[in-house]
Amino acid sequence: MLITRASEYAILSLIVLSKANSPMDSETLSRELSISKSFLAKILQALAKSNILKSYKGVNGGFSLALHPREINMLNVMSSVEGKAPAVFDCAPSINNCPSEKANICSIWPFLNKLQGKIDTFLADLTLADILEE
Repeated sequence: MLITRASEYAILSLIVLSKANSPMDSETLSRELSISKSFLAKILQALAKSNILKSYKGVNGGFSLALHPREINMLNVMSSVEGKAPAVFDCAPSINNCPSEKANICSIWPFLNKLQGKIDTFLADLTLADILEE
C-alpha cells in the first residue's frame, strides 16, 4: 500500500505545523487532528529523526518544521514514517531480487518497475509547499 495511515497523519501534521506560530506538542496536535497521541508521537519522532521536524523539550516544547515547506518532499516524509520507501506493489526493485523465484518468467515486472519509478519521481518532486498551495 502506497499511502498508509502513518503517511497520511504525517502529512496532516506537517500541514498544521506549517501554519503554527510556535512549536506544537503532540497532545495538542493529536487533539486537533483526532489522532491517537501515542501513534502520532511515533510519527513525529520519526520526522524529527529525519530532520524534517525540530523537537523542543520543556514546558513550551513541541515540534516545528525544520525545513521550509519547499524543501520537504513527500518521498522523504513517507520513507521516514514507514521506515522504507513507499511501494505500490510488493515487487523487488531488481529482477535479481525477486522473492517468488519466478523472475525469469515474470512479464509484468518491467511495467511495475517503471510505474514505481514514476511514482517515486512524483513524490520526490511533490513538496509540502505544493500541498499547501492546493
